[in-house]
Amino acid sequence: MKRSASKSASNDVNKGSIDWELRPGGMLVQKRQPLESSSSPMIKIKVSHGSNHHEVTVPAQSTFGHLKGVLASETGLEPKEQRLLFRGKEKEDEECLHMVGVKDMSKVILLEDPACKERKLEMQRSEDILKACEAISSVKTEVDKLYQKVVALEKIVSGGSKVEDKEFVILTELLMVQLLKLDSIVADGEAKAQRRVEVHRVQSYVETIDNLKARNYNAFSNSANNAVSVITKWDAFGSEVGSLKSPTPIQSSTVITQNWELFE
Repeated sequence: MKRSASKSASNDVNKGSIDWELRPGGMLVQKRQPLESSSSPMIKIKVSHGSNHHEVTVPAQSTFGHLKGVLASETGLEPKEQRLLFRGKEKEDEECLHMVGVKDMSKVILLEDPACKERKLEMQRSEDILKACEAISSVKTEVDKLYQKVVALEKIVSGGSKVEDKEFVILTELLMVQLLKLDSIVADGEAKAQRRVEVHRVQSYVETIDNLKARNYNAFSNSANNAVSVITKWDAFGSEVGSLKSPTPIQSSTVITQNWELFE
């Protein structure tokens, strides 16, 4: 009987209808196929990820862990960052698709692991704060240079020298450009505090320039008024050259009376 069975199995193998393997103990059985072998039929799975939808093709007998690996290239999420739900239940990596009822065109929901998502958000916030601090530092460097010009301008005005109005206007405009840059920086946390300090600093410099402009205008405006006043006083002295006294009024010799002479 054993010889007959072996002969029959040998004939079937030669025909290529069945693959056999020899098990420990000499038992000849049909060869088992790996779960994710190339002979496994391929199925298409619809995966919903938030507002995004993906369609991936995987072997029907593959695992959810294998599916996560395929989805990693589609979504950018690492397998450890993924949570797969089928029919409302989260599936483990070692569970097989066909064993839980996943078929062709079945729907699977992909969620990002909350802990991983929070870590990524925290890293993103840190990067944003760092970028904002760098941008604020760049503005601070420019404001420092402009402050030196404000100091130089103040020395000139305090020294009594005249400064053209355009110098005040140009310096104010340059400071306002830096103020606009600060306003465009999206800042949070430490960066927000740094931006507030720089905004107040720029505003104080603009106010200083306005005060210097007013002092410069008033100083030379008063000088011009004094010059006009002196000329007016000299003009009132008349034609007596060299005399600091006004001319003595000429006394008239005519006497006016009210005694009328009668004419006939």
